[in-house]
Amino acid sequence: MAALPGKSCGSCTMCCVVLEIDHFEKPPGKVCDNCILGGGCKIYKKRPEVCRDYECNWITDRDLGPMLKPDRIGTILMDDPDSDDYLAVCDPAKPNAWRNPLVFRHLLAVAKEGRTVIAKAGTNSWRIFESGQTAPWV
Repeated sequence: MAALPGKSCGSCTMCCVVLEIDHFEKPPGKVCDNCILGGGCKIYKKRPEVCRDYECNWITDRDLGPMLKPDRIGTILMDDPDSDDYLAVCDPAKPNAWRNPLVFRHLLAVAKEGRTVIAKAGTNSWRIFESGQTAPWV
């Protein structure tokens, strides 16, 4: 899916930090060796397919306004590629970013749509229920 008009990654490099990238043997939470923090990718034109195919939901969802841009909130909002789960993957430097009222309100709304919503920070995960309750997730 293409980026919506008026939305671009710009200086955001959250996906290059928080996500695991098997192609580069990059674990989650480590900055990708090809990342120019605050400025993009050194190999952008030759980046692997996994990077070409990835787009966070902020880029493609018109309901996610500027205040929910990943580098502003310390959280990437995304669909899990292996399930129907909705994820909030936090910057390791901000492990509780998903608890920000603006982010939590969004996660709660998604949970109320019937989706399984998971917040992740490093090796810790929490499920957000439609009631607003949270519980550790394994």
